[in-house]
Amino acid sequence: MLLVADSGSTKTSWICLDNKGNQVFKSETKGLNPAVFPKQTLHDRVMSDKDLSEYKDKITNVFFYGAGCGTKTAVKYLEDVFQLIFTNANIDIKEDTLAAVKALQSEDPAIVCILGTGSNCSFFDGKETHQKIISLGYIVMDDASGNYYGRQLLRDYYFHKMPKDLAKMFADAYDLSPDIIKEHLYKYENPNTYLADIGRFIIENKKSEYAQRVIKTGLRTFVENQILQFDESKVIPVSFVGSIAHYLKEEVEEVLKEYNLILGKIVRHPINSVAEYHLKNL
Repeated sequence: MLLVADSGSTKTSWICLDNKGNQVFKSETKGLNPAVFPKQTLHDRVMSDKDLSEYKDKITNVFFYGAGCGTKTAVKYLEDVFQLIFTNANIDIKEDTLAAVKALQSEDPAIVCILGTGSNCSFFDGKETHQKIISLGYIVMDDASGNYYGRQLLRDYYFHKMPKDLAKMFADAYDLSPDIIKEHLYKYENPNTYLADIGRFIIENKKSEYAQRVIKTGLRTFVENQILQFDESKVIPVSFVGSIAHYLKEEVEEVLKEYNLILGKIVRHPINSVAEYHLKNL
């Protein structure tokens, strides 16, 4: 059996296929970022799913693409966890940008971006993927991601830079008391997911002048810090994977035009395409 996973910090999508390509199960667990969680948490999150627990010994190949898997140390860390669970499987762990490349189902060169809970960017030359910047995570990077927008909303609310009508709506939608915010940011697990959840507010109210300004500032920062690092971006399409790119498609396209960049595809959920790719290449 073939098991493929596409994992961010918020959630992990799983799909299991038999050797004939029939779907055995499809499920979802919490995120499995090895840069954020201890091994026991990672183990427990996998085993909490009844399908993964039931079929774990029958799985022969695991292809895992995840946020936080951009270094050898992180890969080994997660590999140690998976080897205890999928005892009969070959395990292949790669960074989530590679799943984005495979989801495009094309051999044409492209700049491939992730805009979800976190963000990233790479260049696919038609054969190999090239990464110039190693992500340092949500605290110092992740421009234009869900957690980026959540952070901006909290800052603007507390610095009184948010329009009063939106500030009231924001306060009605979330518990914005200082103690609650600090607990989520500094005591609880998944502070990036907490921020990304808050970031949904900017999408739900994206037609306002304030939201457009915040959204496009984040996208411009992402373009300048990530996309423009590749000279190839001036002549080949820029494609995206992730919910933020999906919901902000119009804004993404408008900002790319400002920099004379060409929008390629936007894929919200890459998991099915990635599974098809691996089934063909087993």
